[in-house]
Amino acid sequence: MRIVLFISACLFWSTAQAAGPVEIATIERSVWPEQFTTPVLFDVASRAEILAFAHALLASESQDEAALKARLDLRKINMVSLNLIRQRLWSRLLENYQYAQKSCEQDASFCLLVEDLPTLREQAGKFEVASDSYYAAWGQPSQAFHETYLTELLHEAALFPLTSSEIERYNSDELTGDEMPDRSFLLSFDSGPTVVDGTTDWLTDFLRQRKLNANFFVLGKTLQTRESKSSAAAVQTLYRQQCVGSQGWEYRSHAQWLDWQNSVQRSIVQLQQVLPDNYVPLFRPPYGQRRADSAEFFRDQGIKVSLWNIDSQDWSRNISGDQAGQRVLTLMLLWRRGVVVFHDIHNKVETALPWLLTNTAQSGVQWQDCHSYPGNTAKSPES
Repeated sequence: MRIVLFISACLFWSTAQAAGPVEIATIERSVWPEQFTTPVLFDVASRAEILAFAHALLASESQDEAALKARLDLRKINMVSLNLIRQRLWSRLLENYQYAQKSCEQDASFCLLVEDLPTLREQAGKFEVASDSYYAAWGQPSQAFHETYLTELLHEAALFPLTSSEIERYNSDELTGDEMPDRSFLLSFDSGPTVVDGTTDWLTDFLRQRKLNANFFVLGKTLQTRESKSSAAAVQTLYRQQCVGSQGWEYRSHAQWLDWQNSVQRSIVQLQQVLPDNYVPLFRPPYGQRRADSAEFFRDQGIKVSLWNIDSQDWSRNISGDQAGQRVLTLMLLWRRGVVVFHDIHNKVETALPWLLTNTAQSGVQWQDCHSYPGNTAKSPES
């Protein structure tokens, strides 16, 4: 019976993944008429993005199950999970809007009296950008972005928990970025390292020049290859001042892989041997997929699962480096705090990250030191 259930789950998982949304939410930030030269202007744009997303979220609630299946291109959807995650999104939107409206005395744009969730839902239902508004050029592109982005989230929500992802936690030990303070963001990079003189080399050097650091999640097998092509000392120099966690031995789903525990343990042993000063007890599951019953294993290993809430989608062939950076900034305005995920095996980050840092330099956002992120115990770099 267990074998039958396991096979059925695998078949559903494969079908669900194949039916994922093709379109990825992107927006050209030049449609927004202001630069983020002050924290107040960041808040103005944040209020606008929150209201636009809330409008799309509210509209989705009028769709019945059949309409949602068609929208998400899925044969089966978990309505209980989907509705629970909708509730969490509403709670986060209310909290974020209340943070963003603190600067309304300095600039009243997109300022509405929102004291509770019913009021936010009411204002979201009425939200629109007038054709003669200073922000008119942003209105339609923003609507398209948030409807597409919401479809991305609803697709994951409709599959959870049978198909796990970053959309929701299995337990309170898992980190998502929601636990960070307002305006605080952590950079993270997956699936490295690259070959010698590849994007990982460019990226770690770039971060050090900017006096920044990040969580790098590396694959054990790839790290082993990189070390064999250079040396342990060279790898230590590569990741100097950075934090390094595990993404397992290979990039494959740790929800379906029977040897997943060995994958985690083997990669951690290697990290502790090669990068003892950089290692942090964090595991980033490939595809965000991990087992629902994995909490005890990770607790026994002294490891926390590290997810994310701001996805650059830089792995997709349908998005450029410029688009990845602009997508991340839009989601930073929406969620106001969290973990940003890029992949240093793709060179799109070489375009996206400098653009992102330049366009947030005066916005009041803080890039969190990876050494102080919850669960990290890496040694702080020498001053």
